[in-house]
Amino acid sequence: MNTKKINITNQYHSKALTIGTFDGVHIGHQKILSRVIESAHQKGMESAVLTLFPHPRMVLEENSSIKLLHTIEERIALLKHFGIQNVIVKPFTKTFANLSPRDYVKDILVDELHTKVIIIGYDHHFGKDRSANIHDLKDFGNEFDFEVEEITAQDIENVTVSSTKIRNALFEGEIETANTYLGYHYFITGIVVTGQRLGRQLGYPTANIKIREDYKLIPKDGVYVVQSKIEEQTVYGMMNIGSNPTIANKERTIEVHFFELDQKLYDCTLKIEFLKRLRDEYKFDSLEDLKNQLKKDEDNALAVLKDLV
Repeated sequence: MNTKKINITNQYHSKALTIGTFDGVHIGHQKILSRVIESAHQKGMESAVLTLFPHPRMVLEENSSIKLLHTIEERIALLKHFGIQNVIVKPFTKTFANLSPRDYVKDILVDELHTKVIIIGYDHHFGKDRSANIHDLKDFGNEFDFEVEEITAQDIENVTVSSTKIRNALFEGEIETANTYLGYHYFITGIVVTGQRLGRQLGYPTANIKIREDYKLIPKDGVYVVQSKIEEQTVYGMMNIGSNPTIANKERTIEVHFFELDQKLYDCTLKIEFLKRLRDEYKFDSLEDLKNQLKKDEDNALAVLKDLV
């Protein structure tokens, strides 16, 4: 089974490691990562995260419609941003799901990754049918000479956040709630493609964003205040997510108008961060009514930015 190793400092160096999907790398995850980094530093080891992709539900459930907060590339970048030296992505397959707990521990954690410390939640389960728990892991630690540091129920419950809560907030358009749980601005990453060019006719040229990964969670339709970095400069704008009902466009699109930016962005890959939601998407009686609303949206967005920036 292939394992994708990202940024391995020394493949054979002993590691303090945690394991999980880490979708969102939210403030609860960040607490665990800090403990891994601290433990690695104290013991003269390297910090590591073993994460899984695709999400197990994508493999084990037929027609799974689960949406993830981040693509695997975004997740890797976030884990490295928060200080993890080694990010190991294990492909989740039915073969992997059928590994016995012992084979999983010996072949992957011990022989392959040279794990010496595992920091894990009290409710962690692993192996075929998730049949083994943290008590089994501690027994394996005694057998294969690694430590297990347990994250207690109280520690986890002290951070009342989960990836599911964040997903639900985004589905409802509650961007500020999601950002609070994440500890940073929720973002999307996509390439700028050619659109209908209607925005330019209305005086609000837009960059049309295409996201390659269909599992990436896109927030609720509506108008948002956003920011991005283009050529090392932070730029601000307003984004519309939806089907543009005024012009009878049935396809869901993501379009962003950047303020004070007159630059062709076709084929550029942009990371766009969500700051605040302004309103739902409406159907207007005419393009003139739509244009007038866009002016109101711009004024409202600039007012928001005046307070935020």
